[in-house]
Amino acid sequence: MNSACRSAFGRRRGFSSGRGGYLRRVTGNSVLLALVVATALGFDFTNGFHDTGNAMATSIATGALPPRIAVAVSSFLNLVGAFLSFSVAATIAGGLVQTHLVTLTVVFAGLAGGILWNLATWYLGLPSSSSHALIGGVVGATLAAAGGHAVQWHGLTAKVILPAVLSPVIAGLVATVGTAAVYRITRGVPKELRGRGFRIGQVGSASMVSLAHGTNDAQKTMGVITLALIADGSLGAHAKAPAWVIVSCALAISLGTYAGGWRVIRTLGKGLVEIEAPQGMAAESASASVILLSSSFGYSLSTTHVATGSILGSGTGKKGAGVRWSVAGRMAVAWVLTLPAAGLVGAMAYATAHGIGGTAGTSTIFVVLAACATGIYLASRRTPVTASNVNSQWSGSVAPGRTVPAGANL
Repeated sequence: MNSACRSAFGRRRGFSSGRGGYLRRVTGNSVLLALVVATALGFDFTNGFHDTGNAMATSIATGALPPRIAVAVSSFLNLVGAFLSFSVAATIAGGLVQTHLVTLTVVFAGLAGGILWNLATWYLGLPSSSSHALIGGVVGATLAAAGGHAVQWHGLTAKVILPAVLSPVIAGLVATVGTAAVYRITRGVPKELRGRGFRIGQVGSASMVSLAHGTNDAQKTMGVITLALIADGSLGAHAKAPAWVIVSCALAISLGTYAGGWRVIRTLGKGLVEIEAPQGMAAESASASVILLSSSFGYSLSTTHVATGSILGSGTGKKGAGVRWSVAGRMAVAWVLTLPAAGLVGAMAYATAHGIGGTAGTSTIFVVLAACATGIYLASRRTPVTASNVNSQWSGSVAPGRTVPAGANL
């Protein structure tokens, strides 16, 4: 092959002329891909601790499971559930944006938007949707990079927005009926005996929610990493998630779950309703059934929306149970803001990274993201919520009220 042909071949493949240019491109892409994968697994970790409460908050609140054992059980079942279904991963990888217009920088920026929203809402103790944070970030970055035609609006509406509206309503109705039914059926049973029996039942129902969470939420990060591999050219346009992606995502969400998202667990378990064991079992059973059904259809459902709807339903299904609608209202505001807020951060992250250019731009955003995450974590330590105080009486905010030692002067 003469020099002219080699030059033409290099231009057609997008390589810089000469071996040095080719190696620089390959090395740059490798670093960028590694940053994207690391950030995606970081998001998966935040997803785990942000959403632990969806499965275990009610069991912890009623005393069915000790806090540390609850998160350990949930962690293991999230790991198992991640291997049971891959329909949601396919939706994320190819059902929301035009994959041929997506670049590694777009995927990275979308993940940055999802992570920051997850951390901000975790700090505030707001059970918002990790799923919608991720999707909003990716869509926002895609819009900034390629415009509105790059987003599959029908898929976004049908498989994300409509389920977000309908799922908490459906789960709430199921939980309302279930709660009313269990109290009616067991009305002649002594309260102490009834509570003990339903606490045992909660172990099974909470385990089902954890398993269902793994089948839905772990798949989202699998889909994002697969999307990155497609954008990099490492996989074909309609390829499925490789085995190493599946295993690494399953482990990341499992470890995040074990870390325990105590701030969100406290809001779900103590902030919405003062839950008794029969309500907890009804709520968890409703959540598990809705999540598993959605996973089988490939809907990228928010387990947070489902779990919250179920808990509210358990409150309305029991006569005399007080639902704190002000807390529910703050959560609803966070739900509405999730997609646009994460999308805005994703778009800004893409614009900044693209403006700087190349691996340097992505590395800069990575450092900023790490600094923000560290700042939010350090801020949370000023009002810590841990396994030891997660069940403290609700004081109007996620921070438990200060415990005054006996004999102290007030």
